[in-house]
Amino acid sequence: MRLFRPGIIVSWLYPDAKFRIKTTQKILYLTFDDGPDPASTPCLLEILKKHNISALFFCSGKAAEMYPDIMDQIRNTGHVIGNHCYDHPDGWRTGSDIYIKDVMRASDFTSNRIFRPPYGHLKLKQYQLLKKKFSIIFWDLMPYEFDITFGSKKSLEILKKKLRSGSIIVLHDKTSSCTNAILEDFITFTINSGYRFELLNPAAGN
Repeated sequence: MRLFRPGIIVSWLYPDAKFRIKTTQKILYLTFDDGPDPASTPCLLEILKKHNISALFFCSGKAAEMYPDIMDQIRNTGHVIGNHCYDHPDGWRTGSDIYIKDVMRASDFTSNRIFRPPYGHLKLKQYQLLKKKFSIIFWDLMPYEFDITFGSKKSLEILKKKLRSGSIIVLHDKTSSCTNAILEDFITFTINSGYRFELLNPAAGN
């Protein structure tokens, strides 16, 4: 069973985390996980530049260390970097001490202020420790475009059907995802539907 939105219990467990921005305006927030990727990221940046959209990139510490030039490209084109751990561990299956060390290792290459847990999995102890230092960002809508068995057409349909004001949308910045294939169509659809994109940047107050 695929959950395109986190359940109510998840938002109750992590009350200080962000899932959706409260607004009555037709505003959306784009976020990308798992980059940087030398084959995927430059394409995403070109599409975003074409539409003058800034996004929040939750980057793997390992990939960020490997591709510092791409990290600079992300920052220099007006986007914000978030921390997505170093080795992409599953918080539910990882001891809290090891997990926190992984996050802090990634902070040297990504961000020491903005964090998204891989898979959306955090133990309560991990959450309590991390929220003292980081703004923790989950999402309001995930179209499973990273799952090759799901299909790009279905992912795009989910995005169009379940869109709502204030949605924090998570897509994936990697070659195994169909993000690059659907992003242009998705942006065109949202703009034609009266939405606009804003940059989610907790450090700046949203």
